[in-house]
Amino acid sequence: MRQKKIPMRKCTGCGEMKPKKELVRVVKAPDVKDEDGNVISRGEITLDLTGKKPGRGAYVCRSAECIRLAGKARRFEKAFSCKIPPEVFDAIEEELKRSER
Repeated sequence: MRQKKIPMRKCTGCGEMKPKKELVRVVKAPDVKDEDGNVISRGEITLDLTGKKPGRGAYVCRSAECIRLAGKARRFEKAFSCKIPPEVFDAIEEELKRSER
């Protein structure tokens, strides 16, 4: 019997390739637009523990250090093509700590 292929993803923080189940997804929700196509509100950036939220995703290890590395090197900003305030990284770290309990 053939073995099932394990999906691999690259951590945005440390740059290591790891199995998808070992990483957590950070997602930027789609922007809300009006009928004319003008952006009403930007999509928020959150931690996606289920891997099912809609939007653009980037993967990171389940450690606060990798989140800090990705923030310092602006890798999430490159992945999502938008500016990210430092408060968002603090919120992601807090949410990750809460999910580990």
